[in-house]
Amino acid sequence: MAMAALRREGRRFATPLISPNPTNSLRSSLVPSEEPVSSGVRCISTQVVRNRMKSVKNIQKITKAMKMVAASKLRAIQTRAENSRGLWQPFTALLGDTPSVDVKKNVIVTISADKGLCGGINSTSVKISRALHKLNSGPEKENKYVVLGEKAKAQLVRDSKKDIELIMTELQKNPLNYTQVSVMADDILKNVEFDALRIVYNKFQSVVSFLPTVATVLSPEVVEREAEAGGKLGDLDSYEVEGAETKAEVLQNLAEFQFSCVMFNAVLENATSEQGARMSAMDSSSRNAGDMLDRLTLTYNRTRQASITTELIEIISGASALEG
Repeated sequence: MAMAALRREGRRFATPLISPNPTNSLRSSLVPSEEPVSSGVRCISTQVVRNRMKSVKNIQKITKAMKMVAASKLRAIQTRAENSRGLWQPFTALLGDTPSVDVKKNVIVTISADKGLCGGINSTSVKISRALHKLNSGPEKENKYVVLGEKAKAQLVRDSKKDIELIMTELQKNPLNYTQVSVMADDILKNVEFDALRIVYNKFQSVVSFLPTVATVLSPEVVEREAEAGGKLGDLDSYEVEGAETKAEVLQNLAEFQFSCVMFNAVLENATSEQGARMSAMDSSSRNAGDMLDRLTLTYNRTRQASITTELIEIISGASALEG
């Protein structure tokens, strides 16, 4: 009877020591009761890193896909942009390009993209447009904006809303062609009074390089005035006008056709620069995502190894405490 009672007492005292989770028993004996240890802290830290790695991988997939799409669009539009340069070059040889001409009514046509994620191509166009507006401002001068593209609209509306005469967006919703651009140019000529149209766009040079460019188209009245004053436009008097049209009518037709040709080239050049800049930006983003993924993988492995090491130490410490 005495031995049975002793065995029962021994089991009763041994139960707290031989618990199913000796690690928690040892931890609770070492840590004060007013500072409880939250369970699963290490699992949460590694889970956060895993979630971040998953997000970075998904972003990398998106940027790689966008780079491929931009590359395919670039190949399709680059040839058309290069071929369109032959349209406006004869006008430059005949009428010249006089950005320094002093006129009263300046209209700045700012060409930008409708979408972002293409570097600083849109901001560059807006900065040049603002600089032209400031350069040609004066007490008896009038400066207006014609905005093409959502990105330039978003930036210019904030501080120059009263100077915006016309806004056109969704230029690349359909494939660009001369008919579409000529209708757009005709709308600008009908709704805007000008002495000089200054078209701001980005000229394509390579996938990683574009050149901000300003093309100037003068009104027929200014062309005739400059021709009478001599200089580059003075060579117009050496040409004979055939048919029933007068010189003013010929200059009117030339100015309209020149504007539509310059606009067609400018829109194509800017679209090509946009795709090249987007391709370059997405390539940089994919490489940055790869670098970040390498750092996160290293962090995850270090965290997991530290967690395993700590748990082994706790298990060995608990086993030693039980044996002692």
